[in-house]
This record gives sequence, C-alpha cells and structure tokens, in this order.
Amino acid sequence: GDKVGFIFGIYNLVATGFAFALPFIAKKIGRKYTHALSLVAGGIGLISIWYISDPNMLIFPMIGVGIAWASILAMPYVILSGSIPPGKLGIYMGIFNFFITLPQIINGLFGGSIVKHIYNGQPIYAIVLAGFFMLCAAVSVLFVYDAGASKIKQEKLITA
Repeated sequence: GDKVGFIFGIYNLVATGFAFALPFIAKKIGRKYTHALSLVAGGIGLISIWYISDPNMLIFPMIGVGIAWASILAMPYVILSGSIPPGKLGIYMGIFNFFITLPQIINGLFGGSIVKHIYNGQPIYAIVLAGFFMLCAAVSVLFVYDAGASKIKQEKLITA
C-alpha cells in the first residue's frame, strides 16, 4: 500500500510540474503534437509496467503516466475551445465532458468484472491494453483539426 501511494504521488507530482510546461511546449511544437507526445509518454509508461519486476523501478513508468495525465487534463479542452463559438462554450464543453466521464463510469462499473473474467484476474493485461490505446490516441490526435492553432497562425501573419 505504501509503495502504491508513493508511485501515485510521483505521477501526480510529475503531472503538476509538467502542466506548467505545457503552454511553452505547445507554443514551440503545436498543441496537437504536444498532446500526442504526452500520450506516447503515457502509453510507453503503461506498457513498460509489464516488463518491470522490481517495484522500485515503477517510478519510471509513472513519470510517463504523469506527463500524459497533465496533457489529458488540459490539451483536449484547449484544442476544442478554438472550434467552439464563444457563446456556446459552456454547452459544448459540458457535452464534451460527457465523453470523458461516461467511459470512466462504465469502466468503474464493469472493469473489475472484465479483469476477473476476461483477464483471468490479471490486471496487468488491462494496464497494457490501456497503454496500447493511449498510443492509438496519440496517433489519432494528429488527425484532429485544431481551429485555434490556425487562428493563432493567422494572427501571427497579420501582425508580422
């Protein structure tokens, strides 16, 4: 229990620090690429847990998970906000939030049964699958149109 608390503390600490770096990284490489690279770090972190036998080494995957977590909490909203009419921001963000919270609720209700019956009581398979899906999300975000980024580029061209 103490080790789990410690490594969860590591990923939250990393997420907190990395959240402050996100705007600077996004300014350099773009919001989509920032989010994609963060998701890759998280996906690699989750998948690498499969290969770790020493519990002390779990700190390293949690760094990747922390990077991804910081981005997950911020970048999708930033990317979406550039595409929403200002007067409808609250409505659309609320609808978007449903697509984040509903899968979490479904996982909370059925995840334990899935691990028990499909993964034969081995939660590592769910963790590795989550890492794989995080890598898929990293590729997918590259195909998202970021209207806000286009507006920023146009404003830079106009002021230059």
